[in-house]
Amino acid sequence: MLDRPKAAACRVGIDIGGTFTDLVVVNDQGETFTKKVSSTADNYARAIIEGLAGVLEPAGLSVDRISEFLHGTTVGSNTILELKGARIGLIGTKGFRDILEIRNLRMPRLYDLRWDKPAPLVERYLRLTVNERVDATGAITTPLSRSEVEAAVQRLLAEKVEGIAVCLLNSYANPSHERLIAEVIRELAPDLPYSISSDVLPQMKEYERTSTTVVNAYIMPIVASYLKHLGDSLRNEGMKAPILLMQSNGGLTTAEEASEKPVNIVESGPAAGVVGAVRHAVNSGHSDIISFDMGGTTAKASVAENGQFVLSQQYSVGGGIMISSRLLTGGGYLLAVPAIDVAEVGAGGGSIVWIDAGGSMQIGPESAGANPGPVCYNKGGDRPTVTDANVILGYINPEYLVGGELKLDAARARNHFDRLLAKPLGVDVTTAAYGARQIAISNMIRAIKAVTSERGRDPRGFTLFALGGNGALFAAGMARELGIKSILVPPSAGLFSAYGLLHADVEHYYGETVRRLLRDIEPDTWLRSWSRLEDKARAQLSLDGFSEDEIHIRRFANMRYKGQTFEMNISLPDGPLTEASLATIEEAFGTEHERTYGHRASLDEPVQLISIQIAGLAARPGSAKPGKPQAHSGDLRAEQPPRKAYFGSEHGWLDTAIIPRSALTEPRRGPCIVEEYDTTCVIPPNATARLDAMSNIIITLE
Repeated sequence: MLDRPKAAACRVGIDIGGTFTDLVVVNDQGETFTKKVSSTADNYARAIIEGLAGVLEPAGLSVDRISEFLHGTTVGSNTILELKGARIGLIGTKGFRDILEIRNLRMPRLYDLRWDKPAPLVERYLRLTVNERVDATGAITTPLSRSEVEAAVQRLLAEKVEGIAVCLLNSYANPSHERLIAEVIRELAPDLPYSISSDVLPQMKEYERTSTTVVNAYIMPIVASYLKHLGDSLRNEGMKAPILLMQSNGGLTTAEEASEKPVNIVESGPAAGVVGAVRHAVNSGHSDIISFDMGGTTAKASVAENGQFVLSQQYSVGGGIMISSRLLTGGGYLLAVPAIDVAEVGAGGGSIVWIDAGGSMQIGPESAGANPGPVCYNKGGDRPTVTDANVILGYINPEYLVGGELKLDAARARNHFDRLLAKPLGVDVTTAAYGARQIAISNMIRAIKAVTSERGRDPRGFTLFALGGNGALFAAGMARELGIKSILVPPSAGLFSAYGLLHADVEHYYGETVRRLLRDIEPDTWLRSWSRLEDKARAQLSLDGFSEDEIHIRRFANMRYKGQTFEMNISLPDGPLTEASLATIEEAFGTEHERTYGHRASLDEPVQLISIQIAGLAARPGSAKPGKPQAHSGDLRAEQPPRKAYFGSEHGWLDTAIIPRSALTEPRRGPCIVEEYDTTCVIPPNATARLDAMSNIIITLE
């Protein structure tokens, strides 16, 4: 149960990015305090502890007054990307030893003969099999010998493994053999971490289930160690509040649950930004948005309709960044768990600008990160970045980044850009810098198209919601290329992933394979399956400390036309399941299929239900949500002298007004630049900006 301090005074949201760690504190009156500090990659907890002191003290608070500590972390994804996970073994069914090698035959580069599949996270000599078989109905056709299991476990222990993953054929239908293996592991090595697929992902599809279970076991010791170290550090500072982690699906979970199933928090950072954007947009009167989150390392795009973000049922990590089509998958390690549908490209502020062998300028995916950072940081970085280009073009004030706390060396950025890019390309430094910016915009537009036009959505019907430290720098240029007319830049846009944590609910997902034709299902039978999953969710949320009145259940189903290979996830209505509601669900599937792929099957083509899922959500009523952020000492108080900024060959260098957000109480035509503690917003010529009732900057493009 969550042990909440009785004298609750504030909630804290902390998101760790590749360059900065963002902190947002909201007290019980809704007053919001923010802080941005450099990430400490060698020990992420150090930046958190130092940042907390810097944000709590001005608010008149202390660590022991924290009621909830909400955290988005990159530890899981970084462990996979850097291949620094635990040394683990895998126990599978005889004949399926090489499923991690065979995969599902998806290739990200169809005609590249030099492309190699990622190395399996478990070396072949650590992949063992046992003679057992369960059929697709759950019937045992070949019993499992306990002595064979003991021998396999002893062999892995002799190899000094740090964890064991277990995935047997059809164990989603009958987990008894996996339970036996887990029992043997606990007897022979009580302290050894292990993951069994019937707990991690009790659903059909053998490779997807195996890969997900292996990833869970691979990162479990690292994530558990990080969370324990963070918890101990915070308790030493006097904090009594529970640590809640953002999951990839947009919900929160406890540190204990995240330590057991870290596969659910791999994409927690990007998810938090989307959650915050959607909740804030709805409160501001915008239900259909494209969230565009650009930080120091990557840019991420996601779409929300009718105030709901889109969930993907599987994604890959570690296969490189795809900036063309979402259909070309298979390059990384697959995770078949619900996650907010986010497209990502390697185009952040710290992305390195370089010239390829053909003499063309390229952006990323390599990033200068927080250390040494862009050239203009003057911390030893010697390769030009996107941030250096923005400084050269006059968009970023060298004296003002992070409210003036980080001084930039504009001359150094210009010299490196000129020597390493402009001269080799035979152009002047302004042209080179503007070209780098346009290439970055082009790459990021591909990410937006991946979640809109490639999903059957017209981006022109959405509002572009710009967040992240660099989102508002590029939003207008991207919107113009896409035909989007309206842009929303929220207050404290550069810390919005941390804001999202404070808007999220505690959430647990449970699923079950069904594999029946929808029109053949008896409602009573289906209802019993739902009830089993709902009971699990309610029981877990009750253990988390929530009452029945605080719990809400949402239903989902994965469906496909009979004979298809891949499913679509459909949100189902609340209420009883009847013959009429089954027909409504089938129609909803057909409508979504037509919208996404441009066609639907005829009525004589049956819809097949593959699996069902429920999400159990809970939140404390009246828990403080972020309000208007406090003013920072470095914030602009009044309009500053204009600065020259370059807006392409059409406009050239223009005198550009430098203004605080408050100057937009009356509509203002561009060009102008809004400078704030955590972000810079560029309003180009032929655009108008104003403030709405929620202090959002609303940019309208002509």
